[in-house]
Amino acid sequence: MPIPPDMLLNAYAQGVFPMGHEGGIQWFSPERRGLIPLDGRFHIPHGLKRALKRRPFEVRIDTAFRETMLACADREETWIDETILESYCALHELGFAHSVECWDDEGLQGGLYGVELPGVFFGESMFSRKTDASKIALVALVERLRARGFRLLDTQWMTGHLRQFGGYELSRGRYHSALAAAMAEGGGPFLGDSPHS
Repeated sequence: MPIPPDMLLNAYAQGVFPMGHEGGIQWFSPERRGLIPLDGRFHIPHGLKRALKRRPFEVRIDTAFRETMLACADREETWIDETILESYCALHELGFAHSVECWDDEGLQGGLYGVELPGVFFGESMFSRKTDASKIALVALVERLRARGFRLLDTQWMTGHLRQFGGYELSRGRYHSALAAAMAEGGGPFLGDSPHS
């Protein structure tokens, strides 16, 4: 049974998100929250800069949302179960969840997906089938969020992979304050006409 969209969006607005676990759903609000900066602190590693110049992929938005989620789930251990899949596909149909995809002549090679609220994008998961595909999708996401006036890019937990892009952490209390401020200031939309783009 999918999570009702209103419940899911209200949870995100309060800094809480779900993950599939042992046949059920668990809700999380980490003590330390990971974020990617949308200002000058965002860092593109030198090797990735070279890859971006080669333009190995065509970046597309929302052309294969379900396929992107399924690719993110295609690993030995995953929290993306059937309930999570159908819940976020429903959010996507309502315009609140989006995918950034990297394509080449052989098909979908990498990407990410996440949830949009005013001024905030919550990154959920990413995958790569070819070198740098998920990283290029992340750079494209940051560029889009910047252009459309978003305030926060939430990554839930911080990893070494994300730190190379300037990723940082906030305590739960500071994150909740930043989340409320970002939503109050607004930004977006992720799709369609934007006053910031």
